[in-house]
Amino acid sequence: MHMFTAITHSQIYVLDQDEALDFYVGKLGLEVGADIDMGFMRWLTVSIPGHPERQILLERPGTPAMSEETAQQVRELVTKGAMGGHLIFSTDDCRKTYETLLSRGVEFTEEPTDRPYGIDCGLRDPFGNSIRFTQPKA
Repeated sequence: MHMFTAITHSQIYVLDQDEALDFYVGKLGLEVGADIDMGFMRWLTVSIPGHPERQILLERPGTPAMSEETAQQVRELVTKGAMGGHLIFSTDDCRKTYETLLSRGVEFTEEPTDRPYGIDCGLRDPFGNSIRFTQPKA
C-alpha cells in the first residue's frame, strides 16, 4: 500500500494574479481550476484542459504566509528569476506549439531544440518563472 495516491497541486509565485490569468489561460491555453477569494488570499489555480487532477497554484507572495518585508524580498527574487519556479509541460508537437504561442506574443528564451529525450524549448512567464515544454521521443 502506498501512502500517497497523487500529486494534486504544485505552486509557483506570480506578482499579479490577473496578469497570470491572462498569460496562463489567455496565451498558454490552460483553464482555471479555482478562483476563490479567501479574504486573506486569492486561491487561484490553473490546469491542462481536461486534466483537473493536477492544479498549479498561482500564488502572490504576501501576508498572512509572510511578513510584508519578506514578501517584498520574495517578489524581487521572483522578478530576477531566482525563486526556482519551474514548470515542464509535454506536447505532441513541440514546433507547432512553439509557432502557436509565438503568434500569441509569448517570448521564448530558447527555440525548439533536438535533445536525447525529445524536442523541447524554453520560455519565461511575465514574472520570471521558467517554463519548458517537451515532445518526448517515441
